[in-house]
Amino acid sequence: MRIEALRGAALSGKAIDAGDGAPRAAALPMIVGAGGMLGRHLAEILIPDHPDTVCATRDEIDITDYFGTRWNLERLEPTVVINCAALTDVDGCEARAEEANRVNGEGAGLLSRACREVGARIIHVSTDFVFDGASERPYREDDAARPLSAYGRSKLLGERRVAEENPDHLIVRCSWLYGPYGRSFVSAILEAARAGRTPRVVTDQHGTPTYTADLGWAIRRLLDMPARGVIHFANAGVCSRLELAREALRAAGLAVPVEPIRSDELSRPARRPAYSALDTARYAALAGEPPRPWQETLADYVAATAAG
Repeated sequence: MRIEALRGAALSGKAIDAGDGAPRAAALPMIVGAGGMLGRHLAEILIPDHPDTVCATRDEIDITDYFGTRWNLERLEPTVVINCAALTDVDGCEARAEEANRVNGEGAGLLSRACREVGARIIHVSTDFVFDGASERPYREDDAARPLSAYGRSKLLGERRVAEENPDHLIVRCSWLYGPYGRSFVSAILEAARAGRTPRVVTDQHGTPTYTADLGWAIRRLLDMPARGVIHFANAGVCSRLELAREALRAAGLAVPVEPIRSDELSRPARRPAYSALDTARYAALAGEPPRPWQETLADYVAATAAG
């Protein structure tokens, strides 16, 4: 549903357990940035259980416009706002650092302030790029954030502004996100292979891939949990970009060679962390089960995109 269809939307009267034994009204979610790769998939997941979900694209809610954002929140009365809005062009952010800080940093904080003032919880989506990649184990939520890029710095600023503006917040960090509704590393590899080109892929970046469907379901579960602060979600397992590319090609049935290279051979404007795997133990404890393996979700993605 788009925002125009939900003028005057009212809260559901259904009660759920808030986790402390006290019932509270069922969540009325609002997705900000609903036109993006994650936002579109998240809407598909939420609407069957929450048919009054408000889905607002960046043309409908500009998070850098505080008064317009607050007016929409007051009008539509969401109980929880999921912020998927972001400037995600990692290399582009190097030349547009001020804009990145305005959208990913200050804009996220303004949205969080508006949520607090109307009594709504905020779930803010962040990134593994807040880390410097120097760790030798998956990053935990309380590990020090030291971003290497303008994009990472803007997202860390957003995390801090969200937390400062609204105590009722949950920051969900994900990594290496891909899905059927936008361009990603995985889609670029498959596109190159299908066009008859040999993909050039770095061997010295390791992380945890995240499928938008699984992240969407994780957020769906977290809606009804009293979790606050920061939580990591990614699919299980650690791989290199090269391993991810080869598995994507194998799953798609494409017998195309991959040219291994090092990061410094690409000469890209933004530095990437060499290792940014995320520890998802906190999420697993809350949900009662660990995330699915990345190989399994990658196969699901390839099948879904092949089916259109």
